[in-house]
Amino acid sequence: MTIIILLWSVFILGYLAIIFEHNIHINKAAPALGAGVLCWSIYILFAGQFVDRGEVAKFASYHAGEQTEAESGTDPEETAADAVSAEQIREYVTEQQLTHTLYEISGVLFFLLGAMTIVEMIDAFEGFSVITTRIRATDKVRLLWIIAWLTFFMSSVLDNLTSTIVMISLVRKLVTRAENRLMFAGMIIIAANAGGAWTVIGDVTTTMLWISQKISVTTVMYRLFVPSVVCLLVPLAIASWGMRGEVHRPDEEPEPESQLRIDQWKRTLMFFLGVAGLLFVPVFKLVTHLPPFMGMMLSLSVLWIVGERIRHTFENEINRSSTHVLEILRRVDSSSILFFLGILLCVSGLAAAGLLDSLATGVDTLFNGNLNLVAMAIGLTSSIVDNVPLVAAGIQMYEFPKDHPFWQFLAYTAGTGGSCLIIGSAAGVAAMGLEKISFMWYLRKIAPLALLGFLAGAGVYMVMEPYYDQAMAMVMSLFEGTPSNP
Repeated sequence: MTIIILLWSVFILGYLAIIFEHNIHINKAAPALGAGVLCWSIYILFAGQFVDRGEVAKFASYHAGEQTEAESGTDPEETAADAVSAEQIREYVTEQQLTHTLYEISGVLFFLLGAMTIVEMIDAFEGFSVITTRIRATDKVRLLWIIAWLTFFMSSVLDNLTSTIVMISLVRKLVTRAENRLMFAGMIIIAANAGGAWTVIGDVTTTMLWISQKISVTTVMYRLFVPSVVCLLVPLAIASWGMRGEVHRPDEEPEPESQLRIDQWKRTLMFFLGVAGLLFVPVFKLVTHLPPFMGMMLSLSVLWIVGERIRHTFENEINRSSTHVLEILRRVDSSSILFFLGILLCVSGLAAAGLLDSLATGVDTLFNGNLNLVAMAIGLTSSIVDNVPLVAAGIQMYEFPKDHPFWQFLAYTAGTGGSCLIIGSAAGVAAMGLEKISFMWYLRKIAPLALLGFLAGAGVYMVMEPYYDQAMAMVMSLFEGTPSNP
């Protein structure tokens, strides 16, 4: 019990340091990395209290080349579980659990690095002018609605992280003052998470449920589209109520000479090639079944090659230098990537110790088996800790059939609940780094709106859920052929 308290204390202290980043004047990446490493250090020192000794025995036997259960006729869990040594437990933690964790984390980080680099490349070649020159709205409310719904539908095709990076970069081209961009960034987070919840490739949790054969592509789309729309519509309407005036656009000022050196066709080419590269990532995963970061790296490679060829056509040395990929990489916010690494290490350490499984089991007991309340509790908890281990725990806890209402509702709550706190989702973490949003500002201004949207969408789902199958049967009947009259 003492070690469990110690693990939770490290997590909570690191979490508080992140919350009060601007008060203590320490970059949030530092406490996140420290908490992540400390969680794993404490866990491995006392792993004997947490690990399944039968699994350790299997791991040790496999690596020692011993006979399998079928060959020996004995059960290795019964004969070797009690005989595992401290050294074997440490090897199991480092070579099995930590190695698997680092594989998953590295995929996320490389994906993030690739997406941020592609967006920075589009920006360096002035590619976002393709959109910014076509969005004429300067009224704050109208622009907010355009940006929010564009983010919503973009995140349903891309992932919510990439959509957030792209849209915040776009807003920078439309709104000059940083303080005016904060509300746009907050609504982008809500829109990205809501949009990613109703497709199997829009959010990592829906992808997990899909890969685990818990939900199907079409069912999750028609069951979660309306709740996801409501989840964005409610906070968007409330935020619009108090907004007045117009935004000052950067392109209202005379365009610098350095920007005029890039021909329009080159800007357009880099923009559409970059967007196509991002859209290619989920297709690449569906076709090859390789991790998403592999597709992102391939897209970055293609854009890098094309960008280098275009860069050498510039006559001005300043322009060639500013569009060099090595220069672009220096502009990528590496502290956000390190922060993400620390958070994932911290959460995975708690998950390895089984604390998140215990948390999910406790939630189930607390709500007396009410599945709707369990799903909503998991969604709200995902605003504090990562939604991936929570959903993974839910998958392990329940054995409902494919497309059971619980799985659909869990996809919605886990995808949208993270909006309630800025560090509750990858979209929020990315926005926090890109726009330097403080935790407390988001908590005061955006979190209440996100919570209302989350509850409204959840309510719509629970009201509509008994009628989904009837509605789908009616829709399908419209496409059935009717016998022709003789």
